[in-house]
Amino acid sequence: MKQVNFSKKRLAVAISMLLGTGVVTPSYAAEEETTAAIVEDVQEQEIEVIEVSGIRGALVRSMDLKRDSSGVVDIISAEDMGKFPDTNLAESLQRITGVSVSRTNGEGSQITVRGFGPQFNLITLNGRQMPGTGNTRSYSLENLSSDGITELAVIKTARAENPSGGIGAIVNISTIKPLNSPGEKYTLSAKAMHDTSNEEGDDVTPELSAVYSNTFNDEMFGFALSVNHHQRDFQQQSANIQGWQANVALPDLNAEDVVDARPVDMAGNPIGPHFFPRDMNYGFADTERERTNGYVTFQYAPTDDLVLTFDYTATKAITATNSLGWGMWNDYGGNINSYELDENGTAIYADISGNDASFTSSRGTTEVEEESLGFNLEWQATETLHFELDYHNSSNKIDNGADDGLGSVGSLVLGSDQLNTKIYDYRTGEIPHSQIFWKNGTNTLDPSEIDSHFSQFVHSPGESEVDQIQIHGTWENYEFDIPLVNVKFGIARTEQEIGGSNAWSGLIGGFGFNPNYTAMLPDGMFNYHTTGGFLDQFSGGGSDIGYYYTFDFDEVAARSAAFLTNEELGGNDYFEATAYHDMGTYGQGAVEEETNSAYVQSQWEFELYEIPVQVNVGVRYEETEVTSIVLQDVPTSVWWKGGSEWHTQYLDGDSNLYKDTGEHDVFLPMLDIKVDITDELVGRVSWGQTIARAPLGSLAGGLTLSGSPKVGSRNGGSGNTNLQPYESTNLDLSIEYYYAEGSYAQIGYFKKEVENFIGNQINSQTIDGFNDIYQGPRWQQAEADLVANGIQPTNDAIFQQIQDNGSALNEQGYLVPNADDPLILWDISQPFNNSEEKEVDGFELAVQHLFGETGFGVGANATFVDGDVEFDIDSLDQQSPLAGLSDSANFQVFYEKYGLSVKFTYAWRDEYLIGVGQSQGSSDNPPQFAKEFGQLDMSINYDINERFTVFFDGLNLNDETEQSFGRYEEQFLSARQYGPRYTLGARYSFK
Repeated sequence: MKQVNFSKKRLAVAISMLLGTGVVTPSYAAEEETTAAIVEDVQEQEIEVIEVSGIRGALVRSMDLKRDSSGVVDIISAEDMGKFPDTNLAESLQRITGVSVSRTNGEGSQITVRGFGPQFNLITLNGRQMPGTGNTRSYSLENLSSDGITELAVIKTARAENPSGGIGAIVNISTIKPLNSPGEKYTLSAKAMHDTSNEEGDDVTPELSAVYSNTFNDEMFGFALSVNHHQRDFQQQSANIQGWQANVALPDLNAEDVVDARPVDMAGNPIGPHFFPRDMNYGFADTERERTNGYVTFQYAPTDDLVLTFDYTATKAITATNSLGWGMWNDYGGNINSYELDENGTAIYADISGNDASFTSSRGTTEVEEESLGFNLEWQATETLHFELDYHNSSNKIDNGADDGLGSVGSLVLGSDQLNTKIYDYRTGEIPHSQIFWKNGTNTLDPSEIDSHFSQFVHSPGESEVDQIQIHGTWENYEFDIPLVNVKFGIARTEQEIGGSNAWSGLIGGFGFNPNYTAMLPDGMFNYHTTGGFLDQFSGGGSDIGYYYTFDFDEVAARSAAFLTNEELGGNDYFEATAYHDMGTYGQGAVEEETNSAYVQSQWEFELYEIPVQVNVGVRYEETEVTSIVLQDVPTSVWWKGGSEWHTQYLDGDSNLYKDTGEHDVFLPMLDIKVDITDELVGRVSWGQTIARAPLGSLAGGLTLSGSPKVGSRNGGSGNTNLQPYESTNLDLSIEYYYAEGSYAQIGYFKKEVENFIGNQINSQTIDGFNDIYQGPRWQQAEADLVANGIQPTNDAIFQQIQDNGSALNEQGYLVPNADDPLILWDISQPFNNSEEKEVDGFELAVQHLFGETGFGVGANATFVDGDVEFDIDSLDQQSPLAGLSDSANFQVFYEKYGLSVKFTYAWRDEYLIGVGQSQGSSDNPPQFAKEFGQLDMSINYDINERFTVFFDGLNLNDETEQSFGRYEEQFLSARQYGPRYTLGARYSFK
C-alpha cells in the first residue's frame, strides 16, 4: 500500500527534491491540474531514492528542512538510524545557533535559548507537551537517550499551531515512525566508556542499544522499537561556599588587624558595603548512574486515508551518590579577629573564632521515571480536508528516597568546636584555602577529638503529569483562485498537575558538642588523607588545601542508633535514619493547571515582482485556571542550641491546609513572511507573541519559614497562585544564503519585549509569638559581661554566659525565648509580576560549508545577546534579572570519506547569571554567576563494511571545569572538576 500525502506544500517539496530543481511553491489553483498529473505519475512509478547518510547527509537534510520551513527553525537530523550526533540530546542541541546548555554531573542537562533559560523553553515529544522533571517545568534532557530519535527541531518563532510555553523556543523531539520509512531496518550497538574521574566505581562501563523498524502487509502495519541501557561511574571534586553575607557586624579592631581597600569619603570612612563568606567547604562525590530508555511505536493504515499510531516512551534513570565533605562555618561580630577587604568590599582574608569545623558523609539515590503513552489518528477526510486527533498522558516522577536502606538522602556530620581560630584566604589561586587552629596546638584535629555534631535526612519526591488532547484540521485550497494555500485550525485541552512532598528529620542525634560523644567513635574508624590530586586542574588546588578524614557511613549510623537514644539524650532527639522523625517536619503541595486553547493559522503563497513570497498568519487563544493546595506543619517558635544553631519548632500533630486559585487568558497572534529573493537567497520576517508560565513552585500558596534560621539567614517564603505568565512580543529578521549543496550562511536579528516579568520581592516582617534571643536582654547582658571580663564575645561564649547568668536549658538542651525578647525579623520572599517591560535582543550568525567532494566540512555559529535584564552587582536593592543571558558559539570540523569520518566540535558559553539568591546568602538576594565554559569533543567512525562500524568518542578532551561566583569573581561560590570521558564501540546496521 502506497500512501499519498495531499498537503500541497509538502508534495511540492517532494517533487522538487526528486527533480533536483529546488523548492517549488505553486501559487494559484490554476496549476492544480498539472500538479495532480505529476502526483498520479509519481504514484504509478517505482522511484529509486538514493539516501545519503552520515555526517554529510544529516547536514544536508537539516539544511533543506531549515530552508523550507516557515519562521526561524533549526533542525538536527540523525546521521543514520540509531546514530545521532551526540549520545545526549542536550549536547546535540548546543550545536544549534543560540542554544547553550547547563550541566549536571558534567553532562548537558537543560537548555537556554537566546538567553532564556530552561523554564522559558517548552519541550515537546512528537508535538506533545512534556511535563517537567520532578517539581519543575524544566525538562532534563540527560535522561533521554538519542537512540530512536530521528530529528530535533528548535522552533524559535511563534506558531499558532504549537502549544504555548516557549518564549525562548519550542524544542520538538521526533521518534521513529515505521510507515514514514518502510521496510525492515535495525541497528545494534555496544559501547565501553571510561570516565577518567572515576575512583570508586568501575573504570569501564557499558552502553547497549538496539533500534528496530519494520512494515508489514504492503505497509499496512508498522512496528518500531528502540531500547538503550547506559551506565556511568564517575567522581565529582568540588569546593563551595553556600553564600555571602552583606554588611555583617564588624568589631572594633586594632589598625594592624584590618586591611580595607575600599575608597573612603572626606572623613576617611570606607564607601560601599562589605561582604563575608558564610562558610568554606570541600568535597568529592562518587556517583553511579544507570539510565534505561525505551520507545515502542505501532502504526496501522487500513486505507490510504487513515493512519493510527500508538506509542509508548519510558525512561528510568537511577543516580546513586556517596559523598564526603569537610569545611567550616562562620559567624561574625565579636567572632572576627582580623580581615582584609578588596576594593569591592569583599573579604579575601579573614581570621574568625568560634563555631566549628566538620566532616560530613552523605548518601542518597535518586530515581527518575518518565512515561508517555499516546494515541494519534490522521484522517484525510477529503482531497482538501485533513484531520488529526492526538491524545497522550505523560508523567515525570523523581524520588530522592530510592536508597533501599535509607528511603531518603542522609547526612552524618562529625566534627568539633574545640578550635581557637579559623582562617579563610583567597588572596591567591582559583580555590580559597582554609585552615583551622585547634586547641590541641596544631592545625590537625586528632581522631580521638572527633565528635558527633548532628545528622539529618530528607525525602522530597515529586511528580509532574500532563494529560492532553489535541484536534487539528487542515483545509487545502484547491478550489479558489486566490493565493491562499491552506488553513489550519484546532482546539486542545491540557491538564497539568505538579505535586510533591518534603519530609525533614530535623537536626538530630546529639546535636552540638555539649555533652561530648567522642567515646562512641573509635579512632580506628577514621582514615587520614592529604589532598594531593584534589582539584588539581585549578591553581591553588592539590595538596595546598590540606587534609580530610574518611569514615564508613553505615558504621557511624549503627553506632549513633545504638548510643544516641532518648534515654541518653532526653526528649525526642534520638538518632534514627529516617526523614520521618518525631522532631522533623512534613509538608506537601500540588499545583493544578487546566488550559483550554484554540487556534487558526493560514498560509499564503504568491509572487511579488516575480519574487516568490510565503506568508503564514494566525492566532492562538488560551485560558488557564490554576489551583494550589498546600499542607504544611505549623511553626510556633525558634530555640537556640548554641553557636550558630537555631531551630524552628512546630506544633505537634497539626498541619495547615492552604488552598488558593488563580486564572489568566492570553491572545497570541503571529505572522511569518518568507521571501525567496533569488534561488540562493532567502529572507524572513517573523512577528508574534509567546508566553512562558510562572514556575510551578512559585504558584504554590502558603507561608514557609526556615527550619534552621541562623542569624543573618532568617528567611521564609510564600507563593502567589495568581501570577500571570511572562508575555513576550517577538521580532525576527534573517537572511540566509544557500550557495551550494549542504552549504549556507545566515545572519539574523531578534528582539523580545517581555511583560509580567516575574521577580522576588523580600519583605522584612515580624510574626507574633516568634521572639528572638539574639540581641535580647539576656544576650546583651551576657555580651557586656564577657567584654568586662576580657573574654571574646563569640556566640558560644554568649550561649554559656547566658546560662551562667541564670537561664537554664530545656529538656532538649535549648535556650528558649522569653516574652521580653524582641520579635524575630524575618525576610519573607514572594514572587510578583514586575510592571516594567524588559527587552532582550541579539544577533545570530551561522555558516556551514562542505568542501565539494573532498570529504571535509566545517560549521560555525555564534549568538550575541544583550538586554536591560542584567543584574546590577553594585546594588543591594532587590532585582528581577533574566537568568541564563549569555553569548555563545559553536564550531565543528569534520572529514568523511572512504568509510572514515572524523569530527571535532567545540562549544563555548560566556559568563552568565545562574540565578538570584544564595542558600546562605543575605537578604539582598545576592546573585550566582557561572564563569565562561568551553568543551572540546571528538568522534571517529570507521565502516568496516556497509553494515559494520567501529567508533571512538572523546568528551571534554580539554578537561574543562565549572566555576561560579557571587557579585564579584572574588566572591567564590563553587568549583567543580570532572575529567575527560572516552568511549569505544561498534555498531551493526541492516536496512
